[in-house]
Amino acid sequence: MRLFFFTLILITNLNLFSQSNSFDGDYYRSLGKKGTHFIEYKLTLNQDGTFIFHSYSNNKQGVPPEGNKYGKGNWVAQGNVVTFSSNKQKDFDEKYTLDFNNSKARFVTKHPRDKTDRMIKTKLQFFQSEIFWIETIDMFKI
Repeated sequence: MRLFFFTLILITNLNLFSQSNSFDGDYYRSLGKKGTHFIEYKLTLNQDGTFIFHSYSNNKQGVPPEGNKYGKGNWVAQGNVVTFSSNKQKDFDEKYTLDFNNSKARFVTKHPRDKTDRMIKTKLQFFQSEIFWIETIDMFKI
């Protein structure tokens, strides 16, 4: 009987540790060169299920040459997919204008059973969004 309870407790503890994906944190991506055409994306996933997104664009030949776009809302993880949503009454104002409803990203990390030397950076890979320019962005965890 002791062996049965010991085995049951061991299996339960192993299952708890196998779901150790930590989605919350800061994600970042920059594209282009500073001084000519530069785009920077920052995403913060908070532990309470909220997020803040900031996009900064600096294009010397663009109109306007600099631009900032912001978004905020809630996120939920199911498996390795993070789903974003925004409440139109609560999350939108003059500053926060990006609508993340129906946006989804895949959480990519090195599998714990992968014993090779290859480096795989932890990232969020957007694959669905109504914001057309965010659909193909990979943002790396910092």
